[in-house]
Amino acid sequence: MIKQILACGMSMGIGLMLCPATAQVSQKAPQQTPQKTGAGKNWTPPKTPWGEPDLQGMWPLNHLIATPFQRPEKFGNRRFMTEEEFAAARKNAQNRNKRFESGAIPQADSGTEVLQLTSLMSDPPDGRFPALTPKGKELYNKMHGSYKPGQTVFDSPEDFDSWDRCITRGMPVSMLPRNYNNGIRIMQSPGYVLIVLEMAHEVRIIPTNGRPPLDKSIKQWLGESRGHWEGNTLVVETTNFNGKTDMTNAGVPGSPPINPTSENMRITERFTRTDNDTIEFEMRVEDPEVVVKPWAVEFPLKLDNKYQMFEYACHEGNTAIRGYIETSRFERAHKAPK
Repeated sequence: MIKQILACGMSMGIGLMLCPATAQVSQKAPQQTPQKTGAGKNWTPPKTPWGEPDLQGMWPLNHLIATPFQRPEKFGNRRFMTEEEFAAARKNAQNRNKRFESGAIPQADSGTEVLQLTSLMSDPPDGRFPALTPKGKELYNKMHGSYKPGQTVFDSPEDFDSWDRCITRGMPVSMLPRNYNNGIRIMQSPGYVLIVLEMAHEVRIIPTNGRPPLDKSIKQWLGESRGHWEGNTLVVETTNFNGKTDMTNAGVPGSPPINPTSENMRITERFTRTDNDTIEFEMRVEDPEVVVKPWAVEFPLKLDNKYQMFEYACHEGNTAIRGYIETSRFERAHKAPK
């Protein structure tokens, strides 16, 4: 628990006085996932009582913490590490965790699992985040938040992003791993799929019953999702974003610190259960107003029904926003003469 609390403070980067309750992290041995998994021809995907593919369960993202979002440039267009690189990565992760555990103050480990993936990002082929468009750069310059490099002036809550303010992490980052509060729970009822997010304590409600989309004028923090089934795959298309959240932020290991979104962003996700304990997840993000090309991630979700989620009480004892504002004003008022 000490490691998880410290992870909260370090990951948020805003000096929370009291972190939200954190969930238990399962300890699993490192595993190799060089390609999509499957249970073989004799495996039959489970069905709900009403006949839809059953995706229900707890699917935390802890096993992805050690895999960077962007691909290190040394790997080029390679999606997977060689066996030698994979062995070295596992050894590095184990040694790092030993150092963290043996220190005077326990620190957050970076995950006990290492995947053979060189990055979560699968497209573009080099696994690197696309360049911003001129409009994207304009939107970036208007962004605020404790993660934005170079921002030192904080005068009001509007000088912070939606995650700093405990509103939401937004999409697509809510479906990406971080070093704490990684719980994702999938629930289903006839005509609906619910995705419960531990971070920021949100629920994505996804109709799968052919419900018509919302009017384009209605904008939401997490967008508006509609799902349908393609065989054993749940396909979720999300639009109607409000353009007020981050497309990337520093909470995702290996991610660019901060990038904007627009109201025209479109996200397509695919959830395919390939065996009793695995869902292959794909997410494609299109926002031509912000980035010069779409980008996508692919990674396995692993079932862990022993994982426990607790209330994410982000504002309880949170003095970070006030502290930033008071410190910023003090520093400007007492700026040393040149």
